[in-house]
Amino acid sequence: MKFFQCKKMGRLFLLALTVLGLNSCNNKGKSVDIKGESFSANLIYQEDFDSGLADWKVEQMPGGTVEVNNGKLEINDVSGCTVWLKEKFDGPLMIEYDAFLIKEGGPNDRVSDLNCFWMATDPENPDDFFANSAKRGGKFSNYDSLQLYYMGVGGNDNSTTRFRRYTGDGKRPLLPEHDLSAKEFMLEPNTKYHIKIIANDEVVQYYRNDQLLVEYIDDAPYTLGYFGFRTVNNHTTVDNFKVYSLSK
Repeated sequence: MKFFQCKKMGRLFLLALTVLGLNSCNNKGKSVDIKGESFSANLIYQEDFDSGLADWKVEQMPGGTVEVNNGKLEINDVSGCTVWLKEKFDGPLMIEYDAFLIKEGGPNDRVSDLNCFWMATDPENPDDFFANSAKRGGKFSNYDSLQLYYMGVGGNDNSTTRFRRYTGDGKRPLLPEHDLSAKEFMLEPNTKYHIKIIANDEVVQYYRNDQLLVEYIDDAPYTLGYFGFRTVNNHTTVDNFKVYSLSK
């Protein structure tokens, strides 16, 4: 079976195949260490951006573009953009992708805001996450009503790196240990970054090139939801996006 045929299989079907000992995507699991424990990571979704944006929903302020170019997702943004994967996933999960911030003299080639949302849900529309998609429209403050995890790497003109847990009622608390300003946590132009996100029940981690930038222990974790690339006034490409199901 070719992998694209099983991109969107439901979790129950995946679990059933696991019980039967079948491998629906012809993919072997790999071992992942999380806080000293070994987990099996089994690939359940892959996007190489070689067949358009059918699986993605773009919310963008006027003036920017999102397209597939040379087998990569290319975001060229002016005032704010979120590109959501339309598939909702249950955790525990690991998400990986490669990102490249372009600085070649273009109008939006600003090395800043390599951001993302994950485990996102909309308390106002629990059965239709995209009901307010047009209303959100890519404006950053319009996401305050969602429940999600947010990572902003190199924000504020590449001067801050911050992790927040959105509570769904407009609150976005920022803990001191998640407000990073050292140069080692910022961005370099024309550099490929491998991003790895762990959402393993209460353990939430964000890695960049195997460097753990944030670890958060959530007493009331978000265990399912949507993933979105997020940026503003930025020119970035993304490739090799993968989602894995984690199990002991």
